[in-house]
Amino acid sequence: MKRQLITTAIWVIFLGVCVVFAGEEVTVKSVSEAAQGLDLQALGELFKESENLEDFEKSLNDPEVGVNNLDLDENGEVDFIRVVEEVNGDAHVIILQDCLGEDEFQDVATIEIDKSDENYDMQVQGNEELYGTDYYVESTNVHIHAWPIITWLYRPAYRPYWSVYHFGSYPWWWRVRHPLLHPMYRNRADVYTQRAGFRFTRTPRVVVRTRVKYHPHSSTLVKRKVVHTPHGTKVVTKKKQPGKPPVVKKKTVKKRK
Repeated sequence: MKRQLITTAIWVIFLGVCVVFAGEEVTVKSVSEAAQGLDLQALGELFKESENLEDFEKSLNDPEVGVNNLDLDENGEVDFIRVVEEVNGDAHVIILQDCLGEDEFQDVATIEIDKSDENYDMQVQGNEELYGTDYYVESTNVHIHAWPIITWLYRPAYRPYWSVYHFGSYPWWWRVRHPLLHPMYRNRADVYTQRAGFRFTRTPRVVVRTRVKYHPHSSTLVKRKVVHTPHGTKVVTKKKQPGKPPVVKKKTVKKRK
């Protein structure tokens, strides 16, 4: 019995050491951890209250509002999320995009809206690399046509919105700040989620991506892989390893006899 207990203890210690060393290269995060940086239900409430997409982009990144708490490149600073849009007829795909470098873009989520006759449908979808597969948030209010931003989106001669901000170029009101700890962030996000205006679902309500030819952007700085386990969906994050210098082979010159 003692020998069995000692053997079990050795295996536990061994596995623990393996996890510690593995953690230097691979960090396993549950899907819910992505929402710790950006709660999509709170995001929906901000969208609902906005007058237009410029106003929405500002409220999303406003340090006083605090709904955006993302730090995807793990540099200890909250990332600025810009808003861009693709439109085809009555189909709108509003893309929330994290600019992590000059040519490094990571889509975080999309807001998809469609109109059929006088019926309007919308959903927020988390990017699969961050939230896992089939992560949707939908409005509990079927009369979204009364929202100011919906009226603005479907006004005559509408032109798609494209943020003027990019990496290294931010609005005057933006300031660098550290991400909040999860309990503090939840207190801020719950101000919006407690309104119960949006709910989580695994079923899509709107299918418009193919109509607007939406192509997701993934940054090489955020290498994530969605995997399925018996306990649910997981997001595996691999830290970017520094590149090794190329091996230069010396040419040998044969001497003529």
